Amino acid sequence: MTPTADRNLTLLIVGSGGREHALAWRLAQSPSVRRVVAAPGNPGIARDAECVDVDPMDFPALTRLAQEIAADLVIVGPEAPLAAGLVDHLAAAGILAFGPTAAAARLESSKAFTKALCRQAGIPTADYADFTDAGEALAYLAAREAPFVLKADGLAAGKGVVIAATRAEAEDAVRGMLGGRFGEAGRRLVIEDFLEGEEASLFALTDGERLCLLPSAQDHKRAFDGDEGPNTGGMGAYSPAPVMTPALIETVRTRIFEPTLRAMAAQGTPYRGVLYAGLMLTAKGPCLIEYNVRFGDPEAQVLLMRLQGDPVPAFLAAARGMLAGETLAFDERPALTVVMAAKGYPGPYESGTPITGVDALQSRPDLKIFHAGTAMREGRLVARGGRVLNVTALGRTVAEAQARAYDAVDRIDWPEGFCRRDIGWRAVALEAETNLKGS
Repeated sequence: MTPTADRNLTLLIVGSGGREHALAWRLAQSPSVRRVVAAPGNPGIARDAECVDVDPMDFPALTRLAQEIAADLVIVGPEAPLAAGLVDHLAAAGILAFGPTAAAARLESSKAFTKALCRQAGIPTADYADFTDAGEALAYLAAREAPFVLKADGLAAGKGVVIAATRAEAEDAVRGMLGGRFGEAGRRLVIEDFLEGEEASLFALTDGERLCLLPSAQDHKRAFDGDEGPNTGGMGAYSPAPVMTPALIETVRTRIFEPTLRAMAAQGTPYRGVLYAGLMLTAKGPCLIEYNVRFGDPEAQVLLMRLQGDPVPAFLAAARGMLAGETLAFDERPALTVVMAAKGYPGPYESGTPITGVDALQSRPDLKIFHAGTAMREGRLVARGGRVLNVTALGRTVAEAQARAYDAVDRIDWPEGFCRRDIGWRAVALEAETNLKGS
């Protein structure tokens, strides 16, 4: 493809969270980029890009902004505008965007769609059934053995999954989900068999036909230490995931990613952008738990912390359907991120509480604090969301990255916040076991 280093590219990043801050920070370092604009952005993003207060769901306003700044590429961060068709809207105006169309985004916006595609294409995943009627769902549960996994079909901000250890818990979840707990997202319910194993994630850039694999990561979904408490949007992550061996990665490529791309193209909805496979590593091999149609959050933070070189040519190639030969380089050192969240999250929490100590940490080597849910009020940094800061570090080992991240967490003054204290525990334990055997 045509070199971009002398083109003075302008990028527009849509979103306001930690993922978008990581994208803005990394892409602003590209030698091919002159200007990065974020809509709407946040106080952390404002350090690395220009922020314009435009709602990610206001497609006409985003289109006008992209035209006004002559954006060479629009990178859509969150899933909601992708599912609602922002890429389609931009394409109709002749604007190039990185991300899937609304039809392709069904891989995330409809769990039932993805499960049906897996069944059709022979992609390994848990056996399932989907329902819109509570009575039929309860009858299905009565004929099967616990535990169960219940998922709202639509987008539920990472909170629409219930792992039910007993049939009674599953029955309560059915009544809650189909009773309106998740609104429109819960009008259809997917019930899956429970898979035993360890979870991990793998990512790929794709132009609808070809793909470029990115590193693995491991997220921590539960709110509290020891993987206890309710599901959240993610309380921390690290990359790479040691459990994802080269052989497993190749299996995911050939048995999960590639059949998915073929099936999507065959039905006239080729998938372009970044595809995130949430996996369960079972005794029989990797199985697909779910797809996300964008960079994960907080997985993007650790991937982008490790990313080296200029990723913009690969992003452009994927968006244009011309991903051939592009590769991305990554630091061999692991990265780990700790999510600092408002007390009460993922339930009700107080907003507007002050945070201090972040600025003093910004110049530390191998450390970056990404803003996920912050605002400036009267010159002070305050919390403005459930997940508020992503404290992200590189280290020679996961243990070193973990220690560096938690040292920074302990220097941030935010009494109304909390975090898990065990992010990366599986990898740290594996490192300790390996060192013990080596000695």
